[in-house]
Amino acid sequence: MLLFNKILPLLVLPLGFSIICMLLGIILKKRLLLSYGVLWLWLFSMPVVGDGLMRFVEGGSFRVAVASLPKADGIVVLSGMIDQVKGAPRGEWNGAVDRFEGGIDLFRAGKAPLLVFTRGQIPWQTDAVPEGELLKPRAVALGIPASAIRLTGKAENTADEALESKKLFGLETGVPKKIILVTSAFHMQRAAMLFEHAGFEVIPFRVDYRTADRYGATVLRYLPDYESLDNSATALRELLGRLFYWTRSMLKLS
Repeated sequence: MLLFNKILPLLVLPLGFSIICMLLGIILKKRLLLSYGVLWLWLFSMPVVGDGLMRFVEGGSFRVAVASLPKADGIVVLSGMIDQVKGAPRGEWNGAVDRFEGGIDLFRAGKAPLLVFTRGQIPWQTDAVPEGELLKPRAVALGIPASAIRLTGKAENTADEALESKKLFGLETGVPKKIILVTSAFHMQRAAMLFEHAGFEVIPFRVDYRTADRYGATVLRYLPDYESLDNSATALRELLGRLFYWTRSMLKLS
């Protein structure tokens, strides 16, 4: 699973695939391969492509109001918003900080009695502190009662987060639980699928939208930039993840 989720995508996503084409073009002295690599990289670096792919995986272009959500048994906030660096004992926020803020807003609005942070930990960073352990003191510092915060067991990926949350809520007893799931908009469809498969009734709360009409209908939408390449890569990686878990679920049913 680690090979498929983390390593293989590096070879098939736009940057890796383009580099491979260009290297082969140089080594084999094939101009067509070299040109193909350059054009492929340009294509997925254009805002019109990167934003389009991201909007597709986000499944919507607006964030629902906290007040519009029903109450649930718990609020589950997925990891992926903190970078751990020396000199910052609680880590430093990255672009997905909306996940944390969304969870805090939901709890303050009285949408659930429990606020759950997953203890996400990248497999090869064994010395890193599981993320939930960094988020809990941040939440307490904002006035959230420590008694209302729960941490899951360690989780290396979204599938693990769903299974560890299942243990935390005691779904093995067969009693259904309704949760408000908080994660980045592009990640929600796959995350909700995995949590529903674990036995939860999921109320999605999408945050961390990555697209915006930065340029309007201008020529700039066809000029490459890094942000658009990153959007393309993130969206394609997410689609690969959905395909992987969908295929695995189909094989289990057959």
